[in-house]
Amino acid sequence: MTEQPQTLVPAPPTEPPAVPAVPDVVAGPGQPARKDRRVLRAALRWTAAVAVFAVAGAGTAYGITRMERTDVPGLATASDGRWDYPELTKPPLPAGSPGPQAESNPAGTHHADLRALLLPAPEGAKEDKALRGTDGWLDMDDFLEEYQEDDDRDTFRQELVDNGLRHIAARGWTSADGTRTRIYLLRFDTAGVVEQGFFVPHFSYVSAYQVRGAESVDNDESFPVKSEVAGVQRSAQVETEPYGAEQDRQAYLAAGDVLAVVLQSRKGTAPAVPFRQTVVLQSQLLG
Repeated sequence: MTEQPQTLVPAPPTEPPAVPAVPDVVAGPGQPARKDRRVLRAALRWTAAVAVFAVAGAGTAYGITRMERTDVPGLATASDGRWDYPELTKPPLPAGSPGPQAESNPAGTHHADLRALLLPAPEGAKEDKALRGTDGWLDMDDFLEEYQEDDDRDTFRQELVDNGLRHIAARGWTSADGTRTRIYLLRFDTAGVVEQGFFVPHFSYVSAYQVRGAESVDNDESFPVKSEVAGVQRSAQVETEPYGAEQDRQAYLAAGDVLAVVLQSRKGTAPAVPFRQTVVLQSQLLG
C-alpha cells in the first residue's frame, strides 16, 4: 500500500470534440440522400472511436492510481519480495480535531483511535492474537518481553512510567515465508516526550536496549531517501553477522505523540524488502 499515498482521483475522461454538423443535402427528385447518410455514418464511427479511447484512458488512470497507492519508493516492482497489503485508509478524526502535524496541534496529538492506526497484516499472514491484549490495549510488561536483558526491561519500564505512557496498541503476524512481525504503538502526552524522552536519546542511531535474540546490530542505511515520510523520524537497525538461528530487524518511529516499534525476525535471514515496506507503510499511517 510513497508518502501516505494520497488518494489520487483519476482524471475524468476527455470530452470528445463536438461532432461536425451533418450538412443538409437536398436530394433531387427520385434520388436518395446518399451523401448525408455517408457523412452521418462516418461521424458516428468517429464518435464511437473517441468514446472507446476515452474509456480506455480512464481505466488506465485508475490502474495507475491503484498501483501507486501500494508502491513503496525505491522498490521497483511487485515481484521483488513485497507483501500484498490491503489498501490503506487512515481512520477518521473526531469532528473538529486537527491532524498530528497541523499547526493548531503543537503537541502532535493523534486524535484518531490508536488501534486503528496499526498497519493491517498482509494477505496470507497468520495473526498473533496474543498481541491484541485486552480490548486492543497491550500490557506494558508484554511489550517489554521483546527485550533481552532484565536490566534493560527494568530501565525501560521506569522510563515509560516516568514519561507518562498512556496506551500501547499492538499487532503481529507470521507471513508465509516464516517472517514474524510485531508492531507496537506507544502513545504519550506530547511529541516532545516522544522525541526528547525516547527517540533521540535511546533510538536515533541504534537501540539502547537489546532486542531479544539480537546481540549485535548496526544502523540500516538501505532505506531509499524517497521513502521518508513527512513528520515522522525513523531509525532502523539490522542484526549483523554472526547471528544465531534468526536474524532480526528493528525500526523506531517518532510520530507526534506516538513512538512506534517495528520488529521482524526470521530463521536464517530476515528479508530487507518487506521490512522496509512494512516500516514505510506504518509511517504513512502515522504521518
